[in-house]
Amino acid sequence: MTGNPERSGYLFAALTVILWAGFVLVSRLGGTGTLTPFDITALRFGTAALVLAPVWLLLLRVPLFTPRLFVLAMVGGIAYALSVYAGFRYAPAAHGALLVSGLLPFGVAFFVWWLLGEPAQPSLRRGLGLIALGVLCLGIDVARQEGGVAAGGIAQVLLGDTLLLAASLCWALYTVLIRRWGYSPWETTVGVALLASLVYLPVYFLLWPDALFHADPQEILLQSFYQGVLVVIVAMALYMLAMQRLGPARVGAMMAVVPAFGGVGVSLMLDEPLTVWLLAGLLLTSAGAWFGSRR
Repeated sequence: MTGNPERSGYLFAALTVILWAGFVLVSRLGGTGTLTPFDITALRFGTAALVLAPVWLLLLRVPLFTPRLFVLAMVGGIAYALSVYAGFRYAPAAHGALLVSGLLPFGVAFFVWWLLGEPAQPSLRRGLGLIALGVLCLGIDVARQEGGVAAGGIAQVLLGDTLLLAASLCWALYTVLIRRWGYSPWETTVGVALLASLVYLPVYFLLWPDALFHADPQEILLQSFYQGVLVVIVAMALYMLAMQRLGPARVGAMMAVVPAFGGVGVSLMLDEPLTVWLLAGLLLTSAGAWFGSRR
């Protein structure tokens, strides 16, 4: 694996896709449960801090209180988490899969051009075209829901979609800033999680939302383990390792495969409708991801 960085990069990206698809399902479950987005964000960073604090103390003393790491913790940590969990509270899970991951290649390509001065390759441009068609299908799907959704329901879906779009832009900017500032995968994983917990948790406990006391213990354990360990630590490290080997633009394009896995999965497991337009959007974004990740 070490002899072929590109092959290992694709492996790391594929594993990230699997974990992100599960993230769509678990986050939507959290959004429809007792826990609020603030609670899930606290569980995300609190669990990650408990696991990573010994790593920071004994193995990897990443300087935490630096301006650049603070920006990363705010953009890719707190802002991303709050917007994505709030979005899953109002919008269907398939919309989250499509908007967060499906639009990620556009955000990454824009920030790569703006911050790094790297133009999009021809294969990436073709892939972005297919992804754009997939997002258009989602828009048609949302418009078609207006007739069958109760008063105020479509407004909630659009609010959720807006929050999910904001989350995608946060992650795209976060991805490119890491590349620009030269942080290693493990520095990013440890430093961002710990600093985000140090900033967010005191504010959370000061306000002390009481939903955490009324939630099912199994719900708390599921969100803590998946969000705090599998997403923040395992998926984050895999994503950064893939980006180190393939570059942000190609990895961003590969993440558009997530809608195909996540969208179909949540439709089967959460009994959310998988319309023809939504299915077309999932297939188009996945095809765009395949084209965009090629050389």
